[in-house]
Order: sequence, then C-alpha cells, then structure tokens
Amino acid sequence: MTTFSLRARPARNLLAISLALALGAAHAQTATEAELARKLDALAAELASVKAQLVQLQQQRAAQPGPAAPVSAAAPATAPAAPVIAADAPRSEPATVITSYGEINYNRPTKAGQNAQADIRRFVLGYEHRFDSKTKVVTELEVEHAVASASDGGEVAIEQAYIEHQIRPDLALRAGLFLMPVGLLNENHEPTAFYGVERNFVETAIIPTTWREGGIQLVGTFDSGLTLQGGLSTSFNLNKWDATSTEGRDSPLGSIHQEMAQAKGHDLAMFGAANWRGIPGLLLGGSVFSGQASQGLATAKSRITLWDVHARWTPGRWDFSTVYSRGSISNTAALNLPLIGNDTLIPKSFDGFYVQGAYKLWSSDDYALLPFVRWERFNTAKSYADLGPGLTPDAARAERVITVGANFRLSQNIVFKADYQRFREATDANRYNLGVGWSF
Repeated sequence: MTTFSLRARPARNLLAISLALALGAAHAQTATEAELARKLDALAAELASVKAQLVQLQQQRAAQPGPAAPVSAAAPATAPAAPVIAADAPRSEPATVITSYGEINYNRPTKAGQNAQADIRRFVLGYEHRFDSKTKVVTELEVEHAVASASDGGEVAIEQAYIEHQIRPDLALRAGLFLMPVGLLNENHEPTAFYGVERNFVETAIIPTTWREGGIQLVGTFDSGLTLQGGLSTSFNLNKWDATSTEGRDSPLGSIHQEMAQAKGHDLAMFGAANWRGIPGLLLGGSVFSGQASQGLATAKSRITLWDVHARWTPGRWDFSTVYSRGSISNTAALNLPLIGNDTLIPKSFDGFYVQGAYKLWSSDDYALLPFVRWERFNTAKSYADLGPGLTPDAARAERVITVGANFRLSQNIVFKADYQRFREATDANRYNLGVGWSF
C-alpha cells in the first residue's frame, strides 16, 4: 500500500498540474479573446469617428465655393481660386484669406511710336472671410492706372462685395455687388486666366468687362456638370449716355453701367446663365440679361437685353474657345430725337464674335510657353432706329482684329505676355504689346 501510494502521488500531482495548466491556458485564452474583442470594438469606434469626420469635411468642401465660374476662354490655366476655409476648420487653415491680382502693360503703336505707353493697368486687393462652414463674404478693391486723383486718370472702385450662404451642398445664395455670369471672361478676368496682354474686344466692348451689378442670385451646381445662375439685379442707366463723347461708341453698355455707385434703382433687371462641364475638357454655356434702363427719368421707356453663347475645348495641349454676344436697346428712336446733331447716338443693336486657339508648345516644371492666335469681329453700332430721311446715322463698319502672340507662364500665378494686334478698319491702332501679370 505504501509503495502504491508513493507511486500514485506523482501521478495525482501530475494530473493536478495538467488540470491547472489547462484551466490556466483556458483562462488565458479567454482573457486574450476578450482583450482582442475590446481592441476590435475600439478600432470600430475609431473607424466610425473617422468616417463621420470625412463626411463633415466633404459637406464643408461642398459648401465652400458657389459654382466654379466659367473659365476664361483664353485661360492657359484657370486663375487659382483663393482658398476658402471654414471657421471651424483646423487652426492651421485661416478663416480669412487675402487675394490679389495685377497687370503691368506696355503698348507701342506701329505707326506712332511717340504714343507708346506703359501703365499699371490695374491692381486689385481682396479678401474672403468665412464666418462659418456655410457663410462667407467676398470683396475686391481695384485701383486702375496707378494713381487716382482729381487731376489723374486713375480710378478706385469696389469690384465685388457680396455675402454667399450655402443653403445646401448644391445651392448657394449671393447678395451684394457681384460679377455678372456672362461670357467666359467676366467672372475670370485675372491676367493669368486669359491669353494676350489686353482683354479681348468682344468681352470688353460688347460685354463691358468687368461688369458687376448689385442684387441677389441663386447658384446651383449639379452632379451632371451643370451650373445654373440666376437672379434680380440693378440695371443700366440710359440717362448717363453722353452723345458728345465717343465713350458710347467704344462700348455702349460700358458707358452707362452703374457699378452700384449710388445706382438708380427704379428699373431692375433679371439675368440667368447656364454652363455645362459634363465632358472632361469641354465647357458649353450661355447667358441672358434683360431690364428696363430709363430709370423713370427719360421721356421714353427702354429695355436693354444682352445675351451670349460660349464654348471652350481643351484636348491635350490644345486650347480652343469662342464667344458670340449680341445686345439691343429698345425705343431708341424716341431717345435719340433730342440728341440729333451730336456725334454719338444710341445704337439699336451691337454684337461681337471671336475664335481663339492656343497650344502648349513647351513646358518644364512650372514653366510653360503657350503661343496663341485670336480673330475677332465686333460692331458697337450695328444698327440704328429709323429717325427719318437724312437723320438716321449709318451703321458702323464692323472692326476685325487679329492678335498673334504668346504667354510665358513662370508659374501658375505669374505670366509674361507678348503679342501683335492688327486692325482692319482702324489701322492706326496696330500695335505691339508686352505685359506681366500675377494672381493669388
């Protein structure tokens, strides 16, 4: 018995040890599984938090800009939009952003070198401030020709000053002084956003770039690539027409726009624009503006209507664009009767058209050389209302201009330009142009 007990005790001890190890292992396995479960739960919670933050960032990004404005037909690259940052964004991203652009030009007529001129054409300083993820203010202050005083030809003007509120990700409301969504250049007119030293004539003489009005507008952007804009705004003032000046001949609407400088508000206007970017590299669009313009002061009521269609296509290194715009002023016979005998009567209609092609000939890092050619035809007095025999002015001859040159892009924000312009009618205006511009 004693021998049996001595032999059995190690067996019992071994059994006890085995059971203890098994139980310990089971306990350890259970503890490990529980720990892994807790870790998985923690990772799942962190993943859910990251997803929520991503959704919030996407909503903020969708709420920041209104629609992407039509890119300038002349743009070698879209002028960089100033970043818009939400007030509740990370502290490294400010809620207030400074923007600016400017251009310095040199023009030398080929037949009158003594009239060569160098000019700081314009300098613009602006800021955008985001009050929250849905609301921001956009402003721009412009100085033209370097000096503005009673004895100088410069000008200081507010170019934009509006509030934008994102009603929902695809719909925004703007209120204040804003650029009209017309053509390709008006909303994208920085020197880095168009070809050539000077802005094209169709979008300066027919569409009075930079054209802004005070009012309200809705901006809708859709997944299909369609952007719609429309609203109610101030209108032109035909009482500003100066029949003794050539200003109306240079740009009929440019001579009577109000720029919200104590603007007459008796007559308002409606406007709308549509731009489609559903195919990469292709932009198709158009706009219309229409409103009374006598402002309750003229002897006859008159309506001004301006519309345009435009397109831009950028296949590979190529860049093609075109704009056609036409304007009309109603009841001009009654308006012109008191002005008979003066040089510049109010035209009944005016229009313009251009086609342009550019090619990225060379590029290295940020450098790029982009030669271009542009042909345009425009007529600021295409027709006049009948005033009777011997009194009705003859329609003006349409001007045709060919511009050949190149943009040299030092970076996305700086461009050097050179071109030659040849006029068919006003041949004395033939000229060489040099320029430098920037924007940020």
